[in-house]
Amino acid sequence: MQIPSPARDQRHDELRGLCGGAVFLPGDPGYDDARIPWNLLVDAHPAAVVYPAFAEEVSEVLRAAARLGLRVAPQGTGHGALSLDSDLRDAVLLRTSAMTELTIDRERRSAWVGAGVRWGDVIRRAGAVGLAGLHMSSRDVGVVGSSLGGGISWYSRRLGLQSGTVTEVEVVLADGTVVRATDDEHADLLWAARGGGGGFGVVTGMAFDLFEVETVYAGMLVWDIDHAEVALRTWARWATDAPEEVTSIARLFNVPDVPEVPEVLRGRQVVVIGIVVMSDGARGATLIEPLRAIDPQMDTMDVVPAASVATLHLEPDDPSPAYANSVLLDELSDEAIDVILRTAGPASGSRLTTTEIRQLGGAIGRPSSRPGALDRVGGRFLLLGLGLDPDPSLWPAQRADSLKLLAALRPWAHRSVYLPMAEDEVDVERGWAPSSWERLRAIRAAADPNGLFVLPHEPARTSASRASGARE
Repeated sequence: MQIPSPARDQRHDELRGLCGGAVFLPGDPGYDDARIPWNLLVDAHPAAVVYPAFAEEVSEVLRAAARLGLRVAPQGTGHGALSLDSDLRDAVLLRTSAMTELTIDRERRSAWVGAGVRWGDVIRRAGAVGLAGLHMSSRDVGVVGSSLGGGISWYSRRLGLQSGTVTEVEVVLADGTVVRATDDEHADLLWAARGGGGGFGVVTGMAFDLFEVETVYAGMLVWDIDHAEVALRTWARWATDAPEEVTSIARLFNVPDVPEVPEVLRGRQVVVIGIVVMSDGARGATLIEPLRAIDPQMDTMDVVPAASVATLHLEPDDPSPAYANSVLLDELSDEAIDVILRTAGPASGSRLTTTEIRQLGGAIGRPSSRPGALDRVGGRFLLLGLGLDPDPSLWPAQRADSLKLLAALRPWAHRSVYLPMAEDEVDVERGWAPSSWERLRAIRAAADPNGLFVLPHEPARTSASRASGARE
């Protein structure tokens, strides 16, 4: 349905009164800061940026946008931004970062979060009472956004995807109606919220399970980059057979010289294997012995508070220019490792900041006990090529190196993709099982029949220059 667009000045006048005045229009002081997400490569110029504080204000925004012939692009903490070339001139960027309600229920082992809550807040509050959520590798990522995408945690090989822990969502539909979706009411919306990525409404709040995790055996093993081959081959064999209580990530890491990383690593090229074992120290030490046997030059493995895992991956908290892309791998054979080393290893000339390989399998690959749009992720490993650099002249080269690496690994690629870490050309249907994709499309069409919402991954993506942020 085409809605006649009012004149620009009329649009601005009506938008200006929304959200108690928490609105930024083109030309306003603060507009440029408001429109920029976590990924500083994204340079969209929306018709307005609005900051609703609660669900009723979201309703007002949606009704006003529909009336004015504008679309709406929901965004939480700034991660998971739209494509680098997204044209939002006829869209309202709806930032939910002001919705920071957070409640921890120790007895029920559950949390309620507003759409602006970041994982660091949950980690701190839950950890204080001996609980943990299935948080991401960065504490700066939004809880709601990562849950909508699926959410692979340090604990997921044992406990599954974060989306499978979601028990209730508050959703504002395209017509402005506010509903609470549970397994008993509006169950289709809850199903879509469990890994469906959005497009069916604005999720303003969410309840999910927490777990009794007070301490873990965790840390890093580090080698100089010239030990990359032996470290990767040993790790791949070990990770393939490791029990589900183990989760690990191996990285070829060109470490930035920044204060956020340990001084001993700054400015170096290294191999880093981050490990979390959900066990005591004695069992953890036994499990990682094959890796210690190849003499890491740095070993920080120890029994630590679960909350400390939030900083293990050394991810930047502050907004950064980032290019990332990934592929799911069915196996990590010697031949695949040869390709990785040749394409991104120490002699490759690769300009990527990090080439990381995440260990999957276990509960990640099994159907969740709670049905959802994404109830599992296929493949045994996920490889991510990431470029992080403040120098704009390097961004095209980092993108090219990432795409080259992914293309070289096609012989081992799984049929599906993990959309929160997929950029550039992607067949979005591969983000879900075929039956789930069809159901998700039907739910989106019923909830948003006029296409008000800008989808997190537009189905019609064809240009190789279209890259959405992979960090939510």
